[in-house]
Amino acid sequence: MTLDRTDPEGSIARTAKACSNWNRWGEDDVLGTLNFLDEAKRREGAALIRRGTSFSLSQRFDIDGPQKGWRKRTNPVHTMLDTGTDAALGNQGLPHGIGGADDVIAMPLQCSTQWDGLGHIFDHGKAWNGRPAEQVVTSDGDQVTGIEHMAPHVAGRGVLLDVGRVVGEDGELPDGFAITEEHLAATAEAHGVRVGRGDIVLVRTGQLARVRRDGWGDYAGGPAPGLSFTTAGWLHGSEIAAIATDTWGFEVRPNEFEHAFQPLHQVAIPHIGLLIGEMWDLDALAEDCATDGEYAFWLTAAPLPITGAVGSPVNPIAVK
Repeated sequence: MTLDRTDPEGSIARTAKACSNWNRWGEDDVLGTLNFLDEAKRREGAALIRRGTSFSLSQRFDIDGPQKGWRKRTNPVHTMLDTGTDAALGNQGLPHGIGGADDVIAMPLQCSTQWDGLGHIFDHGKAWNGRPAEQVVTSDGDQVTGIEHMAPHVAGRGVLLDVGRVVGEDGELPDGFAITEEHLAATAEAHGVRVGRGDIVLVRTGQLARVRRDGWGDYAGGPAPGLSFTTAGWLHGSEIAAIATDTWGFEVRPNEFEHAFQPLHQVAIPHIGLLIGEMWDLDALAEDCATDGEYAFWLTAAPLPITGAVGSPVNPIAVK
């Protein structure tokens, strides 16, 4: 794909038309590319478990997270409702010596490791499958493609593409590095792994490792390595079920067009119907893959079935 940095509007429109999956699975579809992840693909993924070693791919959910308040996104606030002190003092009103602890958490659904639902991004007032955005997401939430519909489906063959290790220096890509289809293909070849229909693809840039070492800085919303807008055709043509990165915004930042904001999101979610994950912790998994040379594994990453939500926290588990 040729990138005209001065024409975001035209480029987005042309790419959206070329990569559209509207009505591919019928006018009532609520799953998008998760339709590619079928029972056979799950059996294929399950067969990859050899050692039984598991990895959580989630960042922590706590007050020390990366959020800085952009679009009212804050870090989680965890509050105890009952504690061991309450139990020791005997003021919980419970019989025969039993005590307990309870807690509550307040947080935006996209403040740490998460999925973007199909109702998260619109293009010129259109949501996934060409539906009018105002008829999909209202003040009561996503009335059509709420993320609860995806909860049973996100489990299958995961593939790690450690672009930071293959293309970058010291395992990391610099901020502003645009990952192209060629970079993805070269990484898959270096790993000896194929990527295809129904796969859940994880792209490691190394940015999370860097901010853990140097401090959060502008991790949430600032410059970052990420996928180039030119990968839209690959995202569509490869027929992957989902993709996630270790960055805040999935695509390269600053974006590649003048006066644009997240143009790849504008194509991938409402037109391709692609499930996108962000802020995943891929470092421990990447080290293990580099050690044993195996970059495909069983992955389960169900969103919380929050009715009407346009995104969800997730604790993805990779098993090798």
